[in-house]
Amino acid sequence: MIRYIAQRAFLAIPVLIGILFITFVLNRLIPGDPCRAMLGEKASDAVCTAFAKRYGLDQPPVVQFGYYLGRVLAGDLGESMRFGRPVTEMLMERLPVTIELALLSLLVATFFGVILGVVAAHWQNSPVDVSTMVLANLGVSVPIFVLGLLAAYLFAVLLKESPFSLPPSGRLTAGVRVQPIAAVWGLNELGGPLRGLLDFFSQMYVLNGLLTLNSKLVVDAGRHLILPVLVLSTVSMSVIARMTRSSLLEVMNLDYMRTARAKGLNERRIIFRHAMRNALLPVITVIGLSLGGLLSGAVLTETIFGLTGVGRTMFDAISSRDYGVIQGFTLVIAFTYVVVNLLVDISYAILDPRIRLG
Repeated sequence: MIRYIAQRAFLAIPVLIGILFITFVLNRLIPGDPCRAMLGEKASDAVCTAFAKRYGLDQPPVVQFGYYLGRVLAGDLGESMRFGRPVTEMLMERLPVTIELALLSLLVATFFGVILGVVAAHWQNSPVDVSTMVLANLGVSVPIFVLGLLAAYLFAVLLKESPFSLPPSGRLTAGVRVQPIAAVWGLNELGGPLRGLLDFFSQMYVLNGLLTLNSKLVVDAGRHLILPVLVLSTVSMSVIARMTRSSLLEVMNLDYMRTARAKGLNERRIIFRHAMRNALLPVITVIGLSLGGLLSGAVLTETIFGLTGVGRTMFDAISSRDYGVIQGFTLVIAFTYVVVNLLVDISYAILDPRIRLG
């Protein structure tokens, strides 16, 4: 197992370098000058020349990429040309928002997707099955930005005066107080990586409220996340439901399932104790890949609902040609894909003893 993980980690290095190279090239192919995109069209040639020299844009592209790759390998993701701040620092501020949104969306998508898939498989070819699959197809077909705007209009405008009204944007209502976890726990003197980890978790407002017993923060942050989570989880939920149904139907027609029925076992026990274990492998693959998709899908969701996370920052960075932020944030998303795929492979060996990772 350790050897397998080491091999996968080693093979991930050229993959990440390749992604960096493609991102680097695509950045340079985007029409427009970073200097004038940030400073305005009236920026003088002298100002833009100094701007290019400061960020190394006056060097040949090959030299620029080599210099940037060296900094990345040394753990430095560069500096934002727009804000003049380290990309790593910005990432630590924006990433908690996206992680909270993505994990909650994955939880919702997995829970309801698996349930809908099991229900559809149990009542195969019934009106319940047909209705479930129609909803799943709609979930895959409707674009996130369309669904997000419709959801915001419905719950924030049409239902504004009803108990079902939900905030259309932002993370918190004005006046709701957020305290760092370290301050609430009396750990202000704590330093080092542990303090940085606590400060990172403090930016996840739902988790912050739970750890600091701040029920008002949990409720308010949760209400602001309902619409983004539901919208972002729709596609993943639909894919998981369809995969669960397909995988479960395949397993339920095997000989050992017929034997279990012949023994008089309860149908619910047959499904959840015997069928689901073998049907879970392809479902777990879809769930793992969905996490990476949720991180990239957060670009639209965060933009629609006004959440300042990785997705929204990426959108702004592309608009302003902020190469450092685009490349740094893309690398983090790609690294997440690699780690999730590795965890999915490891879970195969845990769920199915016949699979061995050497």
